[in-house]
Amino acid sequence: MTPNPLTRAVVAAALLVGLSACSDDDGGDGASASPSSAAPAPAEAGAAPVEEPFGPACTEMPAEGEGSIVGMADDPVGTAVVNNPLLTQLTAAVQTASLLEPLNGQPEVTVLAPVDAAFAAVPPGGLDPLDTARTTAVVLHHVIPGRLAPEALAGTHTTLNNDQVTIEGSGTGFSVPAAGTLAAAAPATVVCGFLQTANATVYLVDQVLAPVAAG
Repeated sequence: MTPNPLTRAVVAAALLVGLSACSDDDGGDGASASPSSAAPAPAEAGAAPVEEPFGPACTEMPAEGEGSIVGMADDPVGTAVVNNPLLTQLTAAVQTASLLEPLNGQPEVTVLAPVDAAFAAVPPGGLDPLDTARTTAVVLHHVIPGRLAPEALAGTHTTLNNDQVTIEGSGTGFSVPAAGTLAAAAPATVVCGFLQTANATVYLVDQVLAPVAAG
């Protein structure tokens, strides 16, 4: 038999009253059942990604020309190193090791580029310019496959020398521990980071890194 519409209305009203009573019996004033109070707090927003070069040595680069931040962007990384007046000693090492064209031909890399002051800090005998094999290993130890943005820079990475380099830090503050440098006296700090070339992301550092001996 089809239920009377009035009966249906009475039953529905009774159910509503029962649900209300159950809610009141939960304890308290019912505020805990409020959808807004039960909703989780929004997650705290993370730091915004770094989008432009950073670091004190960036101001030492030319304001214009091929050696400037803008000028580097359309050159492959070997050529960009040669044109950068802060990297004359690295340029010499790259040329000694005949790595200019190989670096230019790399598809996507990250380069930790020691500035001239970094080479000045290397103790005598730490890097013999006549030792081509050693110079090659040193240069390739500063090159990591793939472009690393600052948010991906910290960590342990395999280099083109087929060894590893460990970078510490976050935000715009990064370094390689002193034990990972040729001078072994101070950490290698990024002094101008997130420079772009046609095939690389470059971070200028103030110490020369030491390749890891095979063993």
